[in-house]
Amino acid sequence: MKLPNAARATVDERKVREYLLSKSHPIGRFKAAFLARAGFEAANWVDLSSALLDLARSGEALLGETGEYGQKYAISGILRGPSGIALEVTTVWILPTPEASPRLVTVFPR
Repeated sequence: MKLPNAARATVDERKVREYLLSKSHPIGRFKAAFLARAGFEAANWVDLSSALLDLARSGEALLGETGEYGQKYAISGILRGPSGIALEVTTVWILPTPEASPRLVTVFPR
């Protein structure tokens, strides 16, 4: 299945810069180290955002849990970074309502 409303998926700049690519965030710093292997850094956060949106639009989504904030979906795939290195990741997206735009929740190594 494809991520519902994938064409309208969003990735929050703060989520990318202050969490996923933050070398000082208590949890994000581990993700930042992983993503840096492919050349994703805070200075080029837009590259990571674009790669995540491409994955959301093209990947196969697995239905996740439904919670108070909406329906979650997981999409696994490859992110190719600016260095040309490919990383296998799983992304999690949330859809607050069936009509809403999906938002990135997190990314982790697969």
